[in-house]
Amino acid sequence: MASFTLASPAQRIGKLKGEILAHSIPYEVLGITGMQRQQPRRSGKTVAFRRYRPYGALATNESTKNRPLVDATAHILTEGVAPTADTMVPDDIEVSLSQYGCLYQVSDVANDLYEEDVPAEMKKQCGERVALIREMVRYGVVKAGTNVYYSGGTTRLTVDEKITLKMLRRASRSLQANHAKKITGVLAPSINIGTLPVEAAYLVFVHTDAEADVRDLTGFVHVSEYGNRKVVNENEIGSVENFRFITSPELAPITNAGATASGTNLYTSGTLVDVYPFVICGEDAWGQLALRGENALDPTWIPPGEKSKSDPLGQRGFVGAKFYFACKVLNEGWLAVIEAGVSDLA
Repeated sequence: MASFTLASPAQRIGKLKGEILAHSIPYEVLGITGMQRQQPRRSGKTVAFRRYRPYGALATNESTKNRPLVDATAHILTEGVAPTADTMVPDDIEVSLSQYGCLYQVSDVANDLYEEDVPAEMKKQCGERVALIREMVRYGVVKAGTNVYYSGGTTRLTVDEKITLKMLRRASRSLQANHAKKITGVLAPSINIGTLPVEAAYLVFVHTDAEADVRDLTGFVHVSEYGNRKVVNENEIGSVENFRFITSPELAPITNAGATASGTNLYTSGTLVDVYPFVICGEDAWGQLALRGENALDPTWIPPGEKSKSDPLGQRGFVGAKFYFACKVLNEGWLAVIEAGVSDLA
């Protein structure tokens, strides 16, 4: 008797999820780093991130939490006497999940008669929009970090200079004093969770408007000069000392927020300097849910032509997705923000 194989139909929703994730990944800039977590279904609305405090570190503030205190004489052993066992002190940081989503509608006429594939374009747009929503959540969280430096001033209202190597070194000094580890791995550009090794550095995320000023920094090395060195992201433009710079047009400035722009040669959209956050981070400075893998999001694809009580003639179709997400700064001492202007290139 001849054998035969039953062919299972393709998973339309599974395929759609992959398409949406694939379109979202190129827009992930801030999402390439940070502590990545997945939240299983039916496991609560709260995500808990945990870190352990170094020995002797005090709970006073983020700087003291990151700096161990060890008295060498207190660790001298007595012959035949076991030392008293110490316990590790955890810091738990909790954040509540929020649900986000987007939805597009397509008519049967557009689906049947238009020359272009409208639903396919909606799937692409859906993926890009999901990524942008997540990026704006991340950006809102990290640019509000408390370890802030102001280029040319002491507050946002007094920012009147562009980024400088001195400002970057001040931030680096703070990160290193707080034992912030340089980033040695980033989230791989795949719909599944996985990491890629990269050369150790602090990552700097900033708007594309700042690219000219970054290139002007003494010692700047463009990615074209890296040789065998791997870029951390396709939007990386180069490096200076401990820093690697990644730009994105989505990391918007705080407009008309600095010092009076007149005479500064800095860009303004009004009369005051537009202030650009340079987000500088070490490893695991913030935590987030990773939008990758099987449970990443819940997509919707209802093609035109499917008839129901609410649409008896099947005239409408829908493409969309919903997902849960949360982002939280885990260690203010491992994150720094420099607020600076950018050169007016007019």
